[in-house]
Amino acid sequence: MSNEKEKPLKQLVDKMLRSYGLGDKLDEMSLVKSWEELVGKMIANHTKEIYFNKGVLFVKLDSSTLRQELSYVKSDLIQRLNDKAGKVMVKDIHLK
Repeated sequence: MSNEKEKPLKQLVDKMLRSYGLGDKLDEMSLVKSWEELVGKMIANHTKEIYFNKGVLFVKLDSSTLRQELSYVKSDLIQRLNDKAGKVMVKDIHLK
């Protein structure tokens, strides 16, 4: 029988990290992890490095053609990432 006051471990860890001021880092990591879900498996397979720094998502790709294609939809990607996060986190995307 489950107690209503019991919380899943993930929620407790999340609350603890946020109480230590690590909430933004946690949100950034979550956003990076959602990259494949947002752009699809094909683009994710060509993504060689992805990290977040001061509102900018840096994405290193192994295809110059794909990099060019993504540059055309950059504003849409930013919007989708921010929608996924539930707040404005991504101000720009640098494609390398």
